[in-house]
Amino acid sequence: MPGSNVRAMNKARSLPADAIVFDLEDAVAPDAKPRAREQVAAAVTEGGYGSREVIVRINPLESPWGKDDLVAVAPLVVDGVLIPKVECPEQVHATLETLDTANSARHFLWVMIETPAGVLVSDDIAKASDRIACLVMGTSDLAKEMRVRPGSDRLGLVAPLSRCVLAARACGLDVLDGVQLDLDDDAAYRAACRQGRDLGFDGKTLIHPKQIAYANEAFAPSADEVESARVLIDAWDRARGEGHGVAVAHGRLVEKLHVDEAERTLALAAAVATREQNVQPVVGE
Repeated sequence: MPGSNVRAMNKARSLPADAIVFDLEDAVAPDAKPRAREQVAAAVTEGGYGSREVIVRINPLESPWGKDDLVAVAPLVVDGVLIPKVECPEQVHATLETLDTANSARHFLWVMIETPAGVLVSDDIAKASDRIACLVMGTSDLAKEMRVRPGSDRLGLVAPLSRCVLAARACGLDVLDGVQLDLDDDAAYRAACRQGRDLGFDGKTLIHPKQIAYANEAFAPSADEVESARVLIDAWDRARGEGHGVAVAHGRLVEKLHVDEAERTLALAAAVATREQNVQPVVGE
């Protein structure tokens, strides 16, 4: 949500999304940045976002606006600060130092990986601080920097996307796929959601409310997946009760690693159900 758009930030209170990112960077024109900073602070202070995580994306610390962004965000009750274009751990350290100097309430950081340099050291970035909670892919800038040609299969981005998923998983972090800029190509958007899910991402960043419903569907366990997970766990429990170390479900051998994944599926389904009970879906555009 652009921090310069009060209407959008108000509307965010009714969107069925897990997190809202108030943007002070790319979505805000240079001459509008000071006002956007004030409007984001006012929206966050007013609250009303329910169970949604509230994140503020700042401008790069080395830009003319980054430090002022951090000073403004530091006293706010938000769930995280999103740092753009991170290419080294030192950027993380400098951000945290500025936040802490401004008496921050130890905000967590979300970190954007959107350049080849960032991808190549994504594991070092992910390990830079225990206050990093999430890696976020900036696929638009990354594709431009890599000179990847547009395509619905995103073939040229698969390697860097997977590398960042590996970095996140190695450090126990969440990781989010990048945005889809074409709002009219529903087929490409759905394909990107499915691909991101299959690559191991936890979710997808979005730029318009119309994209929310399918992202929620794509990244949530399906009814068939939930039922399959229950059958697998039941088979495992029976096998263990009979003294066996393995089980068979759906004609396949079941080991502890499969049970762990099945339990995660059920936990995710329960979290989604809770979210749907607590979030009022948007009506209309």
